[in-house]
Amino acid sequence: MKGNILIADDEDMIRELINITLSKEGFTCFQAASAEEGLEIINKHKLDLALLDIMMPGRSGIDLLKDIKEATPDTTVLMITAMNDMDTALSCIHYGAEDYITKPFNLDRVLLTVKNTLEKRRLVLENKEYQSNLEQKVREQTEVIRTVMGEINLAYEHTLVALIRALDAREKEVGSHSERVMSYARLLAKAAGISEDELIIIGKGALLHDIGKIGVSDNILLKPAKLDDSEWEIMRQHPSIGFDILSGIRYFAGAAELVLHHHERWDGNGYPGNLKGEDIPISARIFALVDTLDAMTSDRPYRKALTFEAVLDEVTRCRSKQFDPGLVDLFLSVPKIEWENAAGKRL
Repeated sequence: MKGNILIADDEDMIRELINITLSKEGFTCFQAASAEEGLEIINKHKLDLALLDIMMPGRSGIDLLKDIKEATPDTTVLMITAMNDMDTALSCIHYGAEDYITKPFNLDRVLLTVKNTLEKRRLVLENKEYQSNLEQKVREQTEVIRTVMGEINLAYEHTLVALIRALDAREKEVGSHSERVMSYARLLAKAAGISEDELIIIGKGALLHDIGKIGVSDNILLKPAKLDDSEWEIMRQHPSIGFDILSGIRYFAGAAELVLHHHERWDGNGYPGNLKGEDIPISARIFALVDTLDAMTSDRPYRKALTFEAVLDEVTRCRSKQFDPGLVDLFLSVPKIEWENAAGKRL
């Protein structure tokens, strides 16, 4: 076992005896007759351990102990004290000393104490280094995980957009209805003071609102004529189908709620749950308004797009019936230009 050791004691004989004993064991020893000399050695050499006499002329061993702990906290310190000064030796533990050695001392005992103390120091430093390395590895792995999760989420988003565009194309949508209502929903939700995390969920739900139409046959979905009662019964199942598809995927768990309830009405006459008023999730209440906005301002096979003013009239007419009255007021307060910017088109 090797190490650099400071021996600070004003008695030459004691310093030399300890020096000889420790040097024989391969330790490199530095001697100081005072705290001032000891401080000079501390500033010049990297020390593993210091043996400090408590009572020295001038500054005491306690002062030197404080200097060491301030300059090199990892240096272990053993105090040397007379038998009649035990209280002072014990107080040194409070200042960071590891242990103490009493005078007169047995040199073999001193050697054993030094070895045991340095072994303990080695284990402490190894553990500290291990913890430091572990923390660094955890940080590195966390960053890797974040990167991978970001890539996975990005892949989800790209796949999602491609799927929704395919669904919109299936219904002969001009442009992307789902992407527009996603932008509209985020705009209105932000105006309503919805948190950023919830905005993301609402955006996903709006984009996916008609995912359940995967389970509706083309004969019904693309029927040019009015649907009969049995066909409407099938069509009304698409929110539940969409919810079943998404609720099992944790990434879409929050969005599934909007998908399930996006055809509910404020007066309770919607579907599939006939929810009424504030029992309807706010995400679905927001969506009901923006879906109407996009439906009315988009071309349909049976009519041209209506004006933005017509939308305002319809929303006002259906206040407290189809739509949440508080959200209607908020909807009406959003300038037309903001809706156009969200949609990327003139209204």
